Amino acid sequence: MYTFSKKLKTISIALMIIGALGVVYGFMTSHKSFDEVETMLAEEASHHGGGHGEDVAHAAPSHDEHASEDAHAEGGHADTVDEHTKHVEHVQHQIANRPWSAVYVAAFFFFMIALGVLAFYAIQFAAQAGWSPVLFRVMEGITAYVLPGALIVLAIAVASHFLGHNSIFVWMNENMTNPEHQDYDKLVAGKSSFLNLPWFIIRGLIFIAGWSLYRHFARKFSIAQDNADVNDNSNFKKSFRIAAGFLVFYIYTESMMSWDWIMSVDPHWFSTLFGWYVFASMFVSGITVIALITMYLKSKDLLPFVNDSHLHDLAKFMFAISIFWTYLWFSQFMLIWYSNIPEEVTYFVTRFADYKLPFLGMVVMNFVFPLLVLMNSDYKRIPWFVVMAGIVILCGHYIDVFNMIMPATVGDRWFIGIPEIGAIMLFAGLFIFVVFTALTKAPLLAKGNPFIKESEHFHY
Repeated sequence: MYTFSKKLKTISIALMIIGALGVVYGFMTSHKSFDEVETMLAEEASHHGGGHGEDVAHAAPSHDEHASEDAHAEGGHADTVDEHTKHVEHVQHQIANRPWSAVYVAAFFFFMIALGVLAFYAIQFAAQAGWSPVLFRVMEGITAYVLPGALIVLAIAVASHFLGHNSIFVWMNENMTNPEHQDYDKLVAGKSSFLNLPWFIIRGLIFIAGWSLYRHFARKFSIAQDNADVNDNSNFKKSFRIAAGFLVFYIYTESMMSWDWIMSVDPHWFSTLFGWYVFASMFVSGITVIALITMYLKSKDLLPFVNDSHLHDLAKFMFAISIFWTYLWFSQFMLIWYSNIPEEVTYFVTRFADYKLPFLGMVVMNFVFPLLVLMNSDYKRIPWFVVMAGIVILCGHYIDVFNMIMPATVGDRWFIGIPEIGAIMLFAGLFIFVVFTALTKAPLLAKGNPFIKESEHFHY
């Protein structure tokens, strides 16, 4: 049985405390007054020689304007003042959105790792894979985070409406579906039968219930198989059947979840590849974390039955799914850019204009780096090499989620600072605490699995 070390537990708790302080600081410093934002924009204009701040500098009415100025000029001046006010209020809102978005990005990132592992775990049972049963307890430990992680993501989304004034999902503003209101949006109104808060919450709870029930019964049958008679494989057969059924449920719900929880931050935009794109990101992130935790436990002599070939196969999946993610990224980008339909291409124009460094950087981190590092078969067996690749892949996919959320919520007011780092630390600490606590609940070897001997002697 694994024992959660005091050192690691202390680290996880410290991460949560420090992270929570960073998040609180982010919220406390995100509320800027109109005058503060106006001054900030004016200072930016002086440093950059124009831009939005130039409007701020010249939008205020002049006290020495001639009294006999014609009505047209007065109207134009009023429009300029109105535009200036709207711009300052818009930036004010973007700054207030930042801590909400930072918390949401980090929460979703760690949740998607657990959900990706749950899919990988189910695939192993459905395929009756012989190489992976020695890793099942590690996977089961990681998937313990699915339920709390998913509930936290859904809670943040709902709280952003009631407490954050629609800081993440603009369509949650009821005025957007009211034809008589100035915020009315015809396209959002057309989607209101699907994009409405009650149905959003109901769908989310259905997703979470399905994922959590599968995880509960799969874990239950796995442990029951360990305690069954040698020739009794009934629990394994149950695991096989529910895994096959779950994967069908997962394919639908993962796509719908990605539409609800990520794509709808840009309610005017959609992509038919988006569900697969998010799946690839969560799948490779999940497999990477399996590899990292496996190597950590093996370094503590807790997984003596895991050998270089298991590590090699995990690294192969990291390599292969990184290529798959790149294929989907390029397909989505190229098809939308080539068609040049305004309501579609705006999504990438915004990200390329204001997020060029993270947008291009994630391609390097998620494709170029894994390709160069993990292409060689021998390197896939070297633990520190796989750890290095894994850390870069995880950072790259955090940036991927960051790029999916931030442009729609904070625009060009993005930065990776205290709120973002604090949120990462908070959920990293919670993730470590939940996962390693779950690992203590059962032996680290699924000894009753009928393929366990094949897995123990697996060599490639």
